Amino acid sequence: MKSGGIVGLILGIGLLAFGIYHLVIGVYLWAVIKLIIGAGLIMLKFTKSRYGNIIFGHMVIVAGCMLITAGIYYVPMIARQVEKTGELKIVYIFAMPLFWGFFAIFGGICAIYHGFCKCVKKEWKS
Repeated sequence: MKSGGIVGLILGIGLLAFGIYHLVIGVYLWAVIKLIIGAGLIMLKFTKSRYGNIIFGHMVIVAGCMLITAGIYYVPMIARQVEKTGELKIVYIFAMPLFWGFFAIFGGICAIYHGFCKCVKKEWKS
């Protein structure tokens, strides 16, 4: 993702709006995760240095760790559902926080490495 792009800003504002909505209805874990990632995306719009990507990467890794922890707590619920129906559905994988936690952690690592990339440091122009 291009640092400071308009798409990131729109996604960040959307995530902040959903995060505030989840705070209001009392779903605090999902609210915190959305607020962290949304604030990070908005920060990328206004931080033109490579440090913005590095800070955003760390924020996403923190959110990913929270998702993995929540996903581990959901494992018994999924096991009961599989026991009851006798089949493992793909929605149990892609709709649960354990998958998205790993996805976020690896995305955060990618953002951190991108902060040290030549394209962000503008060394490729010289």
